[in-house]
Amino acid sequence: MQKKRQFKPKKKSTRSTHNTTRQQSSPTDNTLYQKVLTLFYTTNSPIQSKEVLQQLHLPISDRKPLHKLLLRLTSDKILTQTDKDTYIPGPKHGLTEGTIDQNAKGFGFATKLSSKISTTKYDRDPFISPHNMGIAVHCDRVLLRIFKVKKDGRPEGEILSILERGKERLIGFASVQSDQTIVYSEDARYPFTIQLQGEIPENLMDGDAVIVNTKSGSNDTHYQQGTLIEVLGNPDIVDVQMRIVIEKHSLPHIFNEETLAETEKISDKITPTQGRLDLRDIQHITIDGETAKDFDDAIAVQKTRKGYRLYVSIADVSHYVQPGSELDKEAYLRGTSIYFPGRVIPMLPERLSNGLCSLVPHEDRYAFTAILDFDKQGHLVNKEFAKSIICSKQRFTYTTVRQILTDQDAAVRREHKKFLTPLKWAKELAETLMQMREQRGSIGFTIPAPIMKLDDQGKIISISRDERNFAHKLIEEFMLAANEAVAETFSANNLNGLYRIHERPAPEKIKEFVDFGHSLGIELPPLRHDPDWFGQVLNLVKGSPKEYVINTLLLRTMQQARYDTKNTGHFGLAATDYTHFTSPIRRYPDLTVHRTLQQFLQRNAKVKIKKKQQEHSMQDMGKNLSVRERLAITAEREINDRLKVRFMHNKVGETFAAVVSGVTASAIFVELLDLFVSGGISLSSLKDDYYIFDGKHHKMKGKHSGRSFQIGDLINVTLLDVDLRRNRVYFSPAPPESN
Repeated sequence: MQKKRQFKPKKKSTRSTHNTTRQQSSPTDNTLYQKVLTLFYTTNSPIQSKEVLQQLHLPISDRKPLHKLLLRLTSDKILTQTDKDTYIPGPKHGLTEGTIDQNAKGFGFATKLSSKISTTKYDRDPFISPHNMGIAVHCDRVLLRIFKVKKDGRPEGEILSILERGKERLIGFASVQSDQTIVYSEDARYPFTIQLQGEIPENLMDGDAVIVNTKSGSNDTHYQQGTLIEVLGNPDIVDVQMRIVIEKHSLPHIFNEETLAETEKISDKITPTQGRLDLRDIQHITIDGETAKDFDDAIAVQKTRKGYRLYVSIADVSHYVQPGSELDKEAYLRGTSIYFPGRVIPMLPERLSNGLCSLVPHEDRYAFTAILDFDKQGHLVNKEFAKSIICSKQRFTYTTVRQILTDQDAAVRREHKKFLTPLKWAKELAETLMQMREQRGSIGFTIPAPIMKLDDQGKIISISRDERNFAHKLIEEFMLAANEAVAETFSANNLNGLYRIHERPAPEKIKEFVDFGHSLGIELPPLRHDPDWFGQVLNLVKGSPKEYVINTLLLRTMQQARYDTKNTGHFGLAATDYTHFTSPIRRYPDLTVHRTLQQFLQRNAKVKIKKKQQEHSMQDMGKNLSVRERLAITAEREINDRLKVRFMHNKVGETFAAVVSGVTASAIFVELLDLFVSGGISLSSLKDDYYIFDGKHHKMKGKHSGRSFQIGDLINVTLLDVDLRRNRVYFSPAPPESN
């Protein structure tokens, strides 16, 4: 008998449905009310009451209730009576369209607002309570009416009708029963269960992840019918989790035939041409992680009489990906490569990303090179850019470079003897640049990252800390230098290019952090709204138990970096000019930067991108590519969190070292120090005392024992439970003697 994977369906949502009894004060109690307002919105013209009866196919018996309703709506100024029996939407109609972003608890928000009959703008997304959600579910496009605006400026609305159903294609987990197969949506924002119709594959196992198509038109928010599209398999496997994330966020992951065909036609010959600088004699090297497959940057450092010369050579993707081509359209659609543990959704087909555009050792490659001259103090004294042809002399890993420069490993140094001197120069220059950047106030956040190791089946078997060594910092400094040099060229020549901007944090967020720091007893330096102040704060807690929490919370005060044609500088780097030039294999913005720079270099040769090939304005590109980047970050974080939860589900009862990362009136939040797994401690699990929440000091304190839990505290916790469906982990404090 085939063994089944354990699957525990969670308790069904108790959210009210359209047929559930509602409070009589709510206008949505009246179905006629909903139908009438929907008709006025969709018609968008004056309507007589008899036409309302006809268009809604109402019986004559509804004439009197309709008349009373029209009078009430007119009295409330939701409708306006233009003559004896004709009505139009009134000044307080509040009608607008929106897309539902629903919470697992039943409430939601209306996003992407638009209206056919109103120009009213709302600064915040309207709140929809479970009571006013009706039969709508997550992602539905709905008609709603804003009936009030709260004191905090948040509008509140009620859903009148569904204009368009959202997703019909859903991911879920199968519950195979003797008489039927039920699918529970993987996304808790869809509160219904799906009963599968049609043929069920024999190999479908209990707990398998599946893709189903739900049948639209049902008004039941608890149950739907659906058909099976695909069995993904065991959700413990990274490839299955990858597909779940891809489906959830609608990530493009398969290259179309036109793009692949265009890729195959590209010549693989690398030949020197006029106008392309021949740098094959320069001792370029690449330094990447052990598992890297695409090498998009190579560096070389020479010591000069006045200082140093740095070559930063970047894969010349723009040579292969022409504006308006199928490759270009597909790359723009993706915006960026997305990296999962042991897997990647590339922006470009493998023939380019891991082949022609990858600066593999001992093979000629086309590149775009920044040649930067620095004096001995690290000041940039000259810069030059050129399309080039290079040949990397060695593929180094961060570990090997660390062994050479930091560990002084004799055996490794002997093996790479001919590179020791240029690596020594690279170290000297990197240390000088690093010191200069720190002096100008660049913020050095230290947030450790996890490394997940997978077995041959794609299951996660270990989580470890990703240690950053000097080799990482060396490459980072050189890439920053190239990015700044290109951005300075853009701004000095008023070029219409994409900058990577990072705006100042909002003052109110900084104040919140200062109050928080004081509550922890940290003596913060006098507040200044410049990057150097943030660096001083980080140095205060460096090496202390509070380092992780302070870094994390200080990072949350920051605004999101984004792409824009308006150069407002980069606050986090304390840079007046910054862009992304160094990763065109995996970032489309870098590709646009290469094109802009090339147009500038060839301005006298009159080689320009044709306007008809430029499908999007640079400003629109910046907005879209910023959105694609945030989506990629969300997807990468989500799959990491999913795999962490899967990794923990067979460790119930084990004890771990953790740091308190948050405290609320109902829960304590922790992160495991070694595994980077986040979870919660419910107030109900604190059974040794009666605990009181101290919001001012971000602390939970026992009334009798005096035992307390405060943000930044190091504690031991025991794993209580793992919710595989909601990807949540629950802990309890270990006994005090173990802390």
